[in-house]
Amino acid sequence: MGFQFFDHTADVGIKAWGKTLEEAFENSALAVFEIMTDTSKVEPKVSVDVQVEGYDLENLLYRWIESLLFYYDTELLLFSKFQVKIDGLSLKAQAFGERFDEKKHERRTVVKAMTYHEMSIKTNGKVEITFVVDI
Repeated sequence: MGFQFFDHTADVGIKAWGKTLEEAFENSALAVFEIMTDTSKVEPKVSVDVQVEGYDLENLLYRWIESLLFYYDTELLLFSKFQVKIDGLSLKAQAFGERFDEKKHERRTVVKAMTYHEMSIKTNGKVEITFVVDI
């Protein structure tokens, strides 16, 4: 896995990484949905296109995660696979998953929102992303 969690008062901290910025963004999204359910049981039955722009990389990450959470909030879509392309401060992606099914998917903690708290994006041979989500 390209992520791990860290303790944070009343919220959940995430450290995600990848060989590229795109892979690190994909792993960041996977970590968010892993908080909510066992993503290994989420099949890629449907896909949604996501396109966001940011004024810096941190804002791009924020808008990426918030866009995915919107689909959960409005359509109960869980995601387990992502294909991200980043060009400058523009992100185009496909997210693959399926609707939450209480018979199939474990109900864990709902992620309410993305935050800027402790957010950092470092590139030193690989990309390392740190951020906190509100639960």
